Amino acid sequence: MKNKLAIILLFIANSISTIAQGISMIAIPWYFVKMDMFPIYTKWFILVNCLLIFWAPYSGILIDKYDRRKIFMVTNLISGIIVLAISAFGVYSGGLVWYWIAIVFAITFLNYSIHYPNLYAFVQEITEPKLYNRITSLLEIQGQFSSMVAGAAAAILLEGTKNGETEIFGFTLKIPFEFEAWNIEYIFLLDGITYIVSLLIIALISYVSLKRSRVESGGILKRLKSGIQYFKKYPEVFVFGIASYCLFVTVILEGFLLGAKYVKSHMNGEGDMYAISDMFYAIGALLAGASIVYLFKSRSKPSGIIILTLATAALFFVLFWTKNVNIFYAMLFVLGLSNAGSRILRTTFLFEIIPNEVFGRSVSVFNIANILFRILFIGIFTLTFFDEGNNIIYAFLICSIFLIIASIVLLFNKSKVLATKSVS
Repeated sequence: MKNKLAIILLFIANSISTIAQGISMIAIPWYFVKMDMFPIYTKWFILVNCLLIFWAPYSGILIDKYDRRKIFMVTNLISGIIVLAISAFGVYSGGLVWYWIAIVFAITFLNYSIHYPNLYAFVQEITEPKLYNRITSLLEIQGQFSSMVAGAAAAILLEGTKNGETEIFGFTLKIPFEFEAWNIEYIFLLDGITYIVSLLIIALISYVSLKRSRVESGGILKRLKSGIQYFKKYPEVFVFGIASYCLFVTVILEGFLLGAKYVKSHMNGEGDMYAISDMFYAIGALLAGASIVYLFKSRSKPSGIIILTLATAALFFVLFWTKNVNIFYAMLFVLGLSNAGSRILRTTFLFEIIPNEVFGRSVSVFNIANILFRILFIGIFTLTFFDEGNNIIYAFLICSIFLIIASIVLLFNKSKVLATKSVS
């Protein structure tokens, strides 16, 4: 296996940063819901997504133009400095005002939008085609195991222990000491440190490029035009990318916007329930990473994505309908399995049909569509109606209908995109 050490170091660095970022991105939405500032949070979420409309295509160009290892190093350095500075200010001043917390959310979200496309493009660049299924599955296992650890840590950090007890996976565990809940500035301190640790590990990576035979020259507009021309040649790939990412749209909405409000307003739960639900999501995703390729071995990857998208539509309807805690956890488990499974199948399929030299720009186009969908739905969910009582459940019904439509589009496009694979 070529570049084995490089892939191992990349996975280690990604795991370390994912854990701390995961804790922060559980803590931030819960902070705003707990402080009864959900409307402010939703407006800020819209603003961040509007920024991403301009950042996503530019980040895709950067990914295709520059050394992807160096991109990781630069983004980790910038994000780490900003998060550590805000954390230090919070520790010094005895707390953080909401807008500092919102800035950390924005920085993390902007980092995500270049980190993951760059991660997949880098993995494609240094991996042999025969190992695509294996590596994308391992990448998902690594990421979701890190998220599971983040969920467990967040459950303890957000609520602390009560009389020497804490809850993990719904079970009460005895702990031989009292643990006070962390203030959010200390969570950010942990987050900022891991950015720097991740940077140092990535600096050790040495690799041989296996795919990137050429790097296109020219300015931003020329390079963006080249990415668009690829989709003009293969419109079925464009349709597949947009429709297959719809599941991810709803996962982002649930994870960063709807979930905390749902737990607080509909389930009458606290921060530990919210964090534990994220752990069940991660367990489902972890199982997907270990088994999804084998489960859909006899089916095409687009067929598998259609099945998983429909399963997600069904679970969102169940979340709209139920108020049972165990069913809620079970649905988050299925959501993790469906999203991770879909991502493995989608990423592997895109690896197989999109050339590496335009991969970053191609994924950035899908991200733009993803962002536009998110802005549309966030705009709808900021209406006062969804902030009243437990009306947040109707957002889950809307997500269910959206995914049914996406499944229909994928079904009608399936034969065309499979034909593209056969000639790529």
